[in-house]
Amino acid sequence: MSQFDVVVIGAGPGGYIAAIRAAQLGFKTVCIDAGVNKAGDAPALGGTCLNVGCIPSKALLQSSEHFHAAQHDFAEHGITVGSVKFNAAKMIERKDAIVTKLTGGIKFLFQKNKVESLFGKGSLKGRNGDLWQVEVDDKGNKSVVEAKHVIIATGSVPRPLPLIDIDNVNVLDNEGALNLTAVPKKLGVIGSGVIGLEMGSVWNRLGSEVTILEALPTFLAAADQQIAKEAFKVFTKEQGLAIELGVKINEIKSTKKNVSVSYEVGGETKTETFDKLIVSIGRIPNTEGLNAEAVGLEKDERGFIKVDDECRTNLPNVWAIGDVVRGPMLAHKASDEGVAVAERIAGQKPHLDFNNIPFVIYTDPEIAWVGKTEEQLKAEGVEYKKGTSGFAANGRALGLGKAKGTVKVLACAKTDRILGIHMIGPIVSELVAEGVMSLEFSASSEDIARIVHAHPTLSEVLHEAALAVDKRALHG
Repeated sequence: MSQFDVVVIGAGPGGYIAAIRAAQLGFKTVCIDAGVNKAGDAPALGGTCLNVGCIPSKALLQSSEHFHAAQHDFAEHGITVGSVKFNAAKMIERKDAIVTKLTGGIKFLFQKNKVESLFGKGSLKGRNGDLWQVEVDDKGNKSVVEAKHVIIATGSVPRPLPLIDIDNVNVLDNEGALNLTAVPKKLGVIGSGVIGLEMGSVWNRLGSEVTILEALPTFLAAADQQIAKEAFKVFTKEQGLAIELGVKINEIKSTKKNVSVSYEVGGETKTETFDKLIVSIGRIPNTEGLNAEAVGLEKDERGFIKVDDECRTNLPNVWAIGDVVRGPMLAHKASDEGVAVAERIAGQKPHLDFNNIPFVIYTDPEIAWVGKTEEQLKAEGVEYKKGTSGFAANGRALGLGKAKGTVKVLACAKTDRILGIHMIGPIVSELVAEGVMSLEFSASSEDIARIVHAHPTLSEVLHEAALAVDKRALHG
């Protein structure tokens, strides 16, 4: 029976990073994962994010943006093209190649850092003295490893919709939505979260008539509502997405040819028939097969593994990170928790502030934020001041042909300390990093206002918004 210092269950963004950091700190480490490639004939590290989530979706978003630009934007640049044709299968092939490269990269990193990799499903069997026994089930071939510490990083799975089963033929989850080889004429999406908006945007740009059905009455309720309202206007009025809010789904029927959805909205009953339907109503923690109940691993009422502020479970030397525990279901949150847990096992004292974790939606324009929204500050009774600036007069944005959007900076009315930064605009997924840095180091709006920002860059809009907090915007 092989013995290790650390066993990691799951090789997604949390698990593989935790394993690498543990090995860097001198621990004999093994990572157990049951992920397989698209063909189903070989192991594939990286979890949902690399295989059927974050990475492949960004590849499709980029391909669809290029197609849309060739059709609608090139002429403005003096570029004339002939008939623009789209090959969905080729787009999927490119996406798959990126996924294969990155999952292979994790295998290389494991070898470089001397992390042992075992294929199969990992589950807790119990303790043998001070060591935890973890069973590895490789399609019925079972083995057991032992370790002093176990890090659970099994991620999440799509939340099921009781009205219909996912078949990934006509009714799709995130994986099915990433593997369509033809453009559906009519596409329905249930849920207007990150997955729904991103996948809806992809296929809308490629020619689908897209309808998004959202149960909540508020669009992007987690985002700052000034930014959310601007996004809603762009997506619906300018890009043609049909987004219905406050929807109650009554019935879904799937046939070989299409899917019909009966729903209520605004007191009216409607029925829509779609060629394909994407179900994206959130994700739930993946604890199936861990043997949690048998070993006494505690979970909360929503199925998340209970942990303290340092990711310790109720079991000695058993840790849990990422989507399977409290906090935002974000790959970068999982990775940073993985690093922190490995360092805590080594006796270090790392710190991770959930208040300073950035959120990004990779639509066009992109949406990104960090810190408190204006609605949260009002609800908490915090006195604040704000500054906004737009991309409409920004030279770099105009040159890119992407001059829509706004940056908002929220700061404490008394101390000027930054409380939140919210953005919609071109490539704000990169701009938000300055906001994260500002919150992490307790910067004031004046700190950003006093920093020289290169010209011409998109970052000047953040600089201008910081100046506007103190009512001294130079271009507003």
